Amino acid sequence: MKLYSQSYPSDLLDDFNDDLIPAVILPGLFGSTANWRGFAKALSDHRPVIVLDQRNHGRSPHAETHSYHDLASDLLRFLDDHGIEKIKLCGHSMGGKASMVFSLLHSERVDQLAVLDIAPVAYSHTHAPYLEAMIDLDLRSIASRAEADKLLSEPIADTATRLFLLQSLVGSAGSFEWRLNLHTLLEEMPTILSFPEMLMSSEVNALFLNGQNSDYVRLEHHKVIKEHFPQASFKQIPGAGHWLHAEQPKAVLAALVNFLEKDKNYD
Repeated sequence: MKLYSQSYPSDLLDDFNDDLIPAVILPGLFGSTANWRGFAKALSDHRPVIVLDQRNHGRSPHAETHSYHDLASDLLRFLDDHGIEKIKLCGHSMGGKASMVFSLLHSERVDQLAVLDIAPVAYSHTHAPYLEAMIDLDLRSIASRAEADKLLSEPIADTATRLFLLQSLVGSAGSFEWRLNLHTLLEEMPTILSFPEMLMSSEVNALFLNGQNSDYVRLEHHKVIKEHFPQASFKQIPGAGHWLHAEQPKAVLAALVNFLEKDKNYD
């Protein structure tokens, strides 16, 4: 599968030069290149950045499956298609799990790994109600995004979450559509919430960032993280929840740059 990407600088992939290892960002569930534009631009002041729409998200193709091995395979094809041998891989949430799987399977391609607010474990919560609400929305009958927002306000009460999801609604009256592959994501939700059983580890230099107000990465998760990534270090971002890069972008940027740019100082 050929993934859609946005690069910073924009012509990065036109004639790729591997003198400087690029940072590749994999967004989380429901996320896309659009959600990461501002952060990626800021990070690109320090090195080239590529943000990918993963399968069933954004402008990338839809598919009937959505396993972490699928996502890792998609990334490998993208790198091979563009002649990119080494990357500094950054992933948030679902993208963080995909990044971990890729780093375990293809550690020779990963110079450094940064995982944002996720652990290689199965989670018990589910985002299925969001997907069900979006599926139930009759796109043919709505006249505007504002109307879609109003209709979703009862099943998806949190305004910030609802507006985030609505970023994937495109088109105009009579021709609205979701860029998310809602049905596959709903069917694959148990897979997305889980983590594949992988009896392997990687010596890649890894940083696990988590939000202070998030419970996605708890102290008891550090053991299993270390089993997969013995070189892992941990850093908590004060005043941030699961969406740490949106809630505390300066602090997350500083932590990433300090990690990725070994020969530079960043305050």
